[in-house]
Amino acid sequence: MASGTRATVAGRLQKAVAPLTTAALARMERDLPWFRELDARDRSWIGLVTQAGISAFVEWFREGGGGPVTAIRSEVFGPAPTALARVVTLQQTVAMVRMTMDEVERSVEELLGGDDGATVREAILLFSREVAFAAAEVYARAAEMRGAWDARLEALIVDSVLRGEADEAVRSRAAALGWESPSRVAVVLGYAPADAATGERGPHNVIDDVRRSARHVGLDSLCAVQGDRLVVVLGGVDDLDKAGAAVAEHFGPGPVVVGPLVADLLSANVSSRAAVAGLRAAKGWTSAPRPVAADDLLPERSLSGDGHARHRLVTDVYTPLCQADQVLLDTASAFVESGGSIEAAARLLFVHANTVRYRLRRITEVTGLMLTDPRDAYTMRIALTLGRLLGPEGSP
Repeated sequence: MASGTRATVAGRLQKAVAPLTTAALARMERDLPWFRELDARDRSWIGLVTQAGISAFVEWFREGGGGPVTAIRSEVFGPAPTALARVVTLQQTVAMVRMTMDEVERSVEELLGGDDGATVREAILLFSREVAFAAAEVYARAAEMRGAWDARLEALIVDSVLRGEADEAVRSRAAALGWESPSRVAVVLGYAPADAATGERGPHNVIDDVRRSARHVGLDSLCAVQGDRLVVVLGGVDDLDKAGAAVAEHFGPGPVVVGPLVADLLSANVSSRAAVAGLRAAKGWTSAPRPVAADDLLPERSLSGDGHARHRLVTDVYTPLCQADQVLLDTASAFVESGGSIEAAARLLFVHANTVRYRLRRITEVTGLMLTDPRDAYTMRIALTLGRLLGPEGSP
């Protein structure tokens, strides 16, 4: 089509922009139930976008139909606020574009006649494709912005948990990110994986991987990379070992520590504090499993200066022995001092070896530690030492 004819046709189309916009909106009102449910403000924005789209087509046709997608995006979707992308989905936007172009296509033959109408209809097909790509780019940018905002919000929530500053506002923000677990929360802590290309530690999709693995076993998750550490808050935990194992593979080399189970997100700082202390002390137990519970690292934590771990060992091990029976405390002390030999402990205590065996079973019932296991014997030795140092005056 000659440029003069094209300009003439575009001028006739320009005069029909308003009635075409009205016809397109009327069809949306009739055929799209969700459109009727929008409030007046959102429908007015859609009206502006529709009118801008038809005007953009006319201008695009006038200039020869070769405008870039970026120009079409700014001309068609520029008048609409970004928030409209959260009200109208991409699928709904495509439906509106299709209806608008259908209305223009149905009217061009009546407005322009057969020959010119056929040319314009061909141009409509090309323009519809360009608008579809432009709409996809708009929604992709909106999703990227929302993803970046969600990531920042998630990092702030995790930071509040680590700092012990979680409150109802944090719970509300977590719910906005999809957190649904009202109880049974644990914090998993380890080192962030290194990027294979640069060797630097960072997120690199690890958060998506962690979230996917947690969801696979029915857990809620909040994740953040803080420096060289990866912090994962898990909700809806029934089994600490299973929960830790579900996400351990996504951490970098080094220990992965699972904090104790707490009531809810507001008290998750208790779990995170134990996990942080455990990660700091984990290098003291070279054969520790991965993941390892923070409570299994009480000896190393106490030696590294963790007052909470010292208190736990005294109250959970030393004090129950003192309250149960003096002979149990003496037997535990003799057993660990004799290098874990029942016969040597029996000689120190001047009793039969079977008596030592019986008392060891009683010690297991009272403290949960089986002293014939080297790890439990080491824990008992630390607990006895701390009990003697930190126990009240006059204690055995």
